[in-house]
Amino acid sequence: MRDLSERALDAASAAGASYADCRVINSTVQRLTVKNGVVASVELFEDEGIGIRVIADGSWGFAGVDDLSPASIEETARHAVRIAKASSRVNRTPVRMAPAPALVGEYRTSVGRDPFAVSLDDKVDLLMRTDEAMSHLAQIRVRECSLEFVREIRHFASSEGARLDQTIIESGGGMDATATSDDEVQTRSFPNSFGRHQVCSGWEAIEAFDLPGNAGRIAEEAAALLTAAQCPAGSMTVILDATQAALQVHESCGHPTELDRVLGHEAAYAGTSFLTPDLLGTFRYGSEQVTITADSTSAPGLGTFGWDDEGVAAQRSVLVDRGMFTGYLSSRETAAVIGQVSNGCMRADGWSRLPIIRMTNINLEAGTSSLEEMIATTEHGVYLETNRSWSIDDRRLNFQFGTQNGWEIVDGKRVRLVRNPIYSGQTPEFWGSCDAVAGPAEWQMFGVANCGKGQPSQLMHVGHGAAPCRFQNVRVEPAR
Repeated sequence: MRDLSERALDAASAAGASYADCRVINSTVQRLTVKNGVVASVELFEDEGIGIRVIADGSWGFAGVDDLSPASIEETARHAVRIAKASSRVNRTPVRMAPAPALVGEYRTSVGRDPFAVSLDDKVDLLMRTDEAMSHLAQIRVRECSLEFVREIRHFASSEGARLDQTIIESGGGMDATATSDDEVQTRSFPNSFGRHQVCSGWEAIEAFDLPGNAGRIAEEAAALLTAAQCPAGSMTVILDATQAALQVHESCGHPTELDRVLGHEAAYAGTSFLTPDLLGTFRYGSEQVTITADSTSAPGLGTFGWDDEGVAAQRSVLVDRGMFTGYLSSRETAAVIGQVSNGCMRADGWSRLPIIRMTNINLEAGTSSLEEMIATTEHGVYLETNRSWSIDDRRLNFQFGTQNGWEIVDGKRVRLVRNPIYSGQTPEFWGSCDAVAGPAEWQMFGVANCGKGQPSQLMHVGHGAAPCRFQNVRVEPAR
């Protein structure tokens, strides 16, 4: 990988690049799925290539290739320079990057047991046992469980002298139980919805999920939702479980703090942001209970690494400090626009994509309360678990989220299971109504493996740490 990167940098410089960097990436992905007692799929994907990014005549150029022969790499580097020079003819603002040290080093995900060393038989056995534990109820018509493992070996090099090697390991898994009746369909998921929960860790993470041990409970909850009462409607107290809090952070805190969105770079596809630069340091984003951080050192989140795809070191930065808006997710280029330095949030979906600003681990920091304390001090409200649907406008202001199930709370007690809950609000008002966040004992890291952004579209794996949290005077209603 080092030899390939040196060849790419030399060719780009010889062709006229004033700056160049490249990423050589070898990735392996393994996926297994069991559906209704049958092994539905066992897949193995392998991919390798190089992405070369350059600045020439004040503009960016990028090209990638999966042919790693010397001649192919050199031509790809020259092609990137040609793209940059062509772009300079219409680019009125030359690229300016904030300074960053040229680092040299190695990083590897901390792994107890390499998931790729675990046999297929053991993986299938775990999924079959999970499926069997969901099969005891006639109302459960669809049972699905899956595992996914990722290994990426990355080498980054830049013309400034950075030389960085990383090996990232991910392990994920999850289950869905879908129950049906003549007039209703309900699904419960674990540990997270939309397929699985995933973290930067080894096989030990899968064992900690205990999929077989939770499968029976998940099936019973799905069946119970078929006959549960509809969620009550009105303005009331809402308590979110940690998984839903993580999704709320993702959509209404992570995305609006991406500085490329703020500057209009993502307006065509992913929208803009209400967090304009004039609000930095002065705008009240939420209550004093709300502190949001971007922390790429926070293992085992999916946004945990040694360096981003510009060679900027992993770090922790505060986006919202006790309710006050204090920071963005930035790159070297966007940070320069507002007179700052990058906080290491440039990431690309593989070697064939240009790095763009992406979330790392965007965390709602732990508070001092607890779920039981929040419930006990709630006169009337709902406790909502596991995301079912989401919708938010292109400025990340107005939102509506649905969850898989909820519990109505009356006079400090859960009184009944309710189905089809939806809550809605406006981002600053919603976070401003937060009056409690659970403490470190209930704080968990969750993985989102399907965050979409960019043109061409890129799917990124990001992490969110969160704990149960409570909000006052939130609009709640049943889904129609």
